[in-house]
Order: sequence, then structure tokens, then C-alpha cells
Amino acid sequence: MQTRKLGNLEVSALGLGCMGMSFSYGPPKDKAEMTKVLRGAVERGITFFDTAEVYGPYLNEELVGEALAPFKGKVVIATKFGFDLSAPPNFVASGPRTNSRPEHIKEAVEGSLKRLKLETIDLLYQHRVDPAVPIEDVAGAVKELIAAGKVQHFGLSEVSATTIRRAHAVQPVTALQSEYSLWWRRPENAEIAVLEELGIGLVPYSPLGRGFLTGAFDSTATFEKGDFRTALPRFTPEALAANQSLVAVLARIAGDKHATTAQIALAWLLEQKPWIVPIPGTTKLNRLEENIGAVAVSLSAGDIKAIDAAAADITGERYPEAMEKMTGR
Repeated sequence: MQTRKLGNLEVSALGLGCMGMSFSYGPPKDKAEMTKVLRGAVERGITFFDTAEVYGPYLNEELVGEALAPFKGKVVIATKFGFDLSAPPNFVASGPRTNSRPEHIKEAVEGSLKRLKLETIDLLYQHRVDPAVPIEDVAGAVKELIAAGKVQHFGLSEVSATTIRRAHAVQPVTALQSEYSLWWRRPENAEIAVLEELGIGLVPYSPLGRGFLTGAFDSTATFEKGDFRTALPRFTPEALAANQSLVAVLARIAGDKHATTAQIALAWLLEQKPWIVPIPGTTKLNRLEENIGAVAVSLSAGDIKAIDAAAADITGERYPEAMEKMTGR
């Protein structure tokens, strides 16, 4: 496995997003099976794992902490704070309540450390901007946690270029986590230029468009109860049908290269910048191996031109309005 740098934090060129093991895509998956996937990822060279206290809530951190305990010091675990979890979060209807008050951040970190079985968190993100708390106060709280040895690196998630600059002036930011893929390219508008200027890495979540870019879904696709894709505008039958043209181009290029559609979508991301580390999620070892194979795929300028043209006109918003309002852009 190749490695890449997020700021000065070295990780595998692909990470593993762990959310779907416990949250958002139907009921939590079998713990023993997910432990096999997590440990199998390490055996295959993955060193970067992404979780958050809200995934479950708490279940995902507990799973990751227990599964990766034998690899302490050999892997990088990223987690996130920023929500009030005193009531069950409802992402689709209204979004969970944000809470990034400094005292709450410190409480959240203590809980995450315990669940992850760590003495220090490798990378700590603010999950979503809290409009009630200045980002300087958030960065200052994390700076104190870094000084105390409880956190090593500071990250932000789904924020604007302006917010990145303001936070970075207080505590250097190591990574921005943001949705970024062939069907969500907004970070190209402003954030990527700021990241390059400041030496901050980018960690794209949902790099396969929540599975759409694998070619697994057509307009007849159905999802099990509890799968939040049922509420996403891009997973309506109309949008699924309209966006098949992008998948068709990926499939054609994949056929030419003896690769898969998913590998082409990930290879496109890896080609964008050397400091981009996608974190595709999966609950299956064979899919994990497929994703890892993307690191060895090379795309020509012609391939990228064809892909960019196909991705220029995507149908459907990525989130319902309430969820989109939670982003800090």
C-alpha cells in the first residue's frame, strides 16, 4: 500500500470509512464480521480509519476501538465531535443539534478516548460547524487538548474556505474531511485551493457516491429499512436513471483497463492531488480489496477528460434541505 501525507500525518493512500458498519445504512452489522473486516484492512495495508461518536451513537467507536486494539501505534484513527447526543439524532428531518462549546468538546474527547481504547486521538475533527460557537473557540479548545496530549492533529469537516483560514490561524489544521467525488465537486470551487496553500490534506468521504458510482444501482433500486439513502434526492428513481450516463463512462474505461467501475471512480480522486486520501466505506472484505486495487490504476489525460465531461451535469441535490443547512459553506 502506498502512503500519502495529510499535513505532516502519514497514512495509507486509501483509508476505511467505518460509519456504515454501525449507522445510516440499515441496522448495525454483525460485530464479529465487522471486526474481521477492520483487521483484514490492516493486514492489507490500510492504516487510516474513520469513525465518530455520533455513529450509533457511540457503537462505531466501540467497534473500532476493540477491533483495532491489537494494532495500537500502527494505525491512525480519526474521530469527530460536534453534536449534542442527549437525544437521538435525526439527520434527515432536522439534523442533530450541534454542540461545539469548549467544555463539551473536552467531554466528548474523554468519551471517545475510552471507547477507542486510546491515550491520544490521532486526528480529531469538528463534525459540523456550530453557528453558536466561533470557530476560533473550537480551535482553541482543540489546541489545549493537543497540549495536554489527548489529541495529536486537528481536522474540520464540511466547512468553507474562510472557516478553514480562521481555524488554522489558531491551531494548524491537518485535514479537511468533505464529501468529494465525481458527483459532488463543490470543494473545487474554493476549498481545495486553500488547502493547497496552507498544506492541509483532504479526506473525501462518500468517494463512491454512497455506492452509486460502483454501478450497483439503477432506477429500480430499493433499500432496506433504516438506510438513509431513501431520503436523499439523488436516490430517487428519476435521479438514478438520469445519472446512469456517468456510470456508463466509468464502466467503459474500467473495461479498457481490466478494472471495476468503483476503481475508476477512486482512481479519478487519487489523480486530483497527491494529498487527497479517500475513505470509502464497506462492510465486505472483497469490496475492501477492490477499493485497494484503485491505487494501482492509472488514468490518461483522455480518460480524465471523458470522465469530467460525463460528470458535468448531475441530476438531484445530494442532501435534503435540513441536512445541507448543517454544512458550514
